Amino acid sequence: MTVTVHDPRHDPAPSGWSDFAARHHLYPPWDYELLGVEAWLSRNPPLLAVARSGGEIAGAMAVLVCVPGRGDRYAPPRMRRLAPKVAQVYQPWLGGEGFFVPSGAVDVVRALEKGVRAHLGPALAGLIYRNVPASLAPLVSGRGRVVRQVSPSASVLENTFGDEDEWLASLSRNRRKNVRRVDRLVAADPSLVVRFGPARTDVDGVALAGLMRTHRSKFGKQPFDPRTPVAGAYLAEVVRRQDVHTLTYSDVDGQVLAFSTYLDHPVAPILQFWASREDRGHLYFDCHARAIRHVIAGGRKELSAGRAKFAQKESLGFGARPMCVVGVPGPVIGR
Repeated sequence: MTVTVHDPRHDPAPSGWSDFAARHHLYPPWDYELLGVEAWLSRNPPLLAVARSGGEIAGAMAVLVCVPGRGDRYAPPRMRRLAPKVAQVYQPWLGGEGFFVPSGAVDVVRALEKGVRAHLGPALAGLIYRNVPASLAPLVSGRGRVVRQVSPSASVLENTFGDEDEWLASLSRNRRKNVRRVDRLVAADPSLVVRFGPARTDVDGVALAGLMRTHRSKFGKQPFDPRTPVAGAYLAEVVRRQDVHTLTYSDVDGQVLAFSTYLDHPVAPILQFWASREDRGHLYFDCHARAIRHVIAGGRKELSAGRAKFAQKESLGFGARPMCVVGVPGPVIGR
């Protein structure tokens, strides 16, 4: 087993990476060019570690390299090898899951860890796996590792419905009435223009990023969050992808009032970003209802919608999927 670690700001894409990502239907944030955009605009730039067996890619790990005291310095060009650091296995815009090993083999995960440790040097204090689905916890847990459940859990809707009517029938009477009321409100609002589709070229990534910053500022910064606010350049690339559907609610002058991105997938699409300019709770429900209808119409297995506002999502049929965080002290990495 061999492992190479790639810096998307400088290094070419790993050989065969695009084919591997396409074959396994990896979500857009795994795209190497998108990783590069994210890396240049991040205080904690991501690295991509790739394991190979017999020359074929056997698994990968996205790692945010977090250095204490970096402050607002973005993407430093060179990191001192002896500077204390922590590596977070994390895909910031995928709800956290930062490694992919199609075989589910523990030895591939341990090899990736060893590769990251060798690349970052002896000052690596530890490795943290953020927001790991409980089903994958056995791959990263073990002796000397700390495992803690994350709360709230992820929201996932299992698509067992033959059509939209079956989904509506599964909801409580009050929620069913509310969904229909929201449908009427949105349809009857002459000041609202709703568009949903892939590869959007009619939206401004910088404007969307500004809307996201305004929206998230209302909730404050999460403790120990290694992420940098989503950049306009990143969103501009995301919304133009064929495998990303963007939902926008705009006024008649074209100003976006709320938006969401939906990462398409043949099995398990993800509702990714959501932001609104004002308190428009009915649009939040409308966004989720549209995504559910899209999943049902496309015959997808499930829809993931993140961890926020679980009670509201639960009323629409979402269930909880347990997640955990795993801490790996330096001496245990790779063992």
